[in-house]
Amino acid sequence: MKLILYTTLGCHLCEQAAVIIAKVQAQHLPTLEVEAVDIADHDDLVEQFGIRIPVVLVEHRHNDLGWPFDETGLKNYLSDAD
Repeated sequence: MKLILYTTLGCHLCEQAAVIIAKVQAQHLPTLEVEAVDIADHDDLVEQFGIRIPVVLVEHRHNDLGWPFDETGLKNYLSDAD
């Protein structure tokens, strides 16, 4: 499974989200592939996620998970993707 983290440089909430993702990955889903995408590089992503980041999205899914989320919320979101 691939998880995309929509983020941008200097976003302290994004840094917090990355820590949560790393914990869940290490403890429960070591095969989870995580890709960070900087929205600043894409005008369409700035428009879509600019005021919502950090946002995570399982690749090929339509519903995302926006901030705030914790480990439990992320695990629930990921388990719905199976």
